[in-house]
Amino acid sequence: MTPAEFRSFPGSTRIWIFGADRELDDRESAEILTGVDGFLRNWAAHGVPLHAARSWCHDRFLIVGADTEAAAPSGCSIDALVGVLKEMEVRFGVRFLGNEAVWYRDARDRIRKASRPEFRGLAKSGGVTPASVVFDNSITELSELRAGRWEGPARDHWHSVFFD
Repeated sequence: MTPAEFRSFPGSTRIWIFGADRELDDRESAEILTGVDGFLRNWAAHGVPLHAARSWCHDRFLIVGADTEAAAPSGCSIDALVGVLKEMEVRFGVRFLGNEAVWYRDARDRIRKASRPEFRGLAKSGGVTPASVVFDNSITELSELRAGRWEGPARDHWHSVFFD
């Protein structure tokens, strides 16, 4: 899976995936993406503009990428991106930051978020199975996204530890 916004980017592109902890309506999504787009137009590392893009997937996930072959993002530039997302969290009452969540599709194909202990409980009770589709928001390169390592059966991702 390669979002259209990243088709011209190399596989080494650094990506960050942020999941919204609730569904956003069209207006909220549009406003958030407008804000992120404005930030990305001026995103730089030590004064060097970053070749960056974003994608909004499944009405729930913001994927931001920076082409590290053109210019690598710095710690400060990444902090600036996080700052923009913190502002969006406050403005819209939605949480994007924090990677402690487990994202998955339920039996009705709806995207859900659970804490790790909640997901472990679902695994024990049969609420999710090794075949349940999960999202691995910890991937960091566009090549991983292209290879299908973001979304797939729990048995094929780090989530498999919940079924031992």
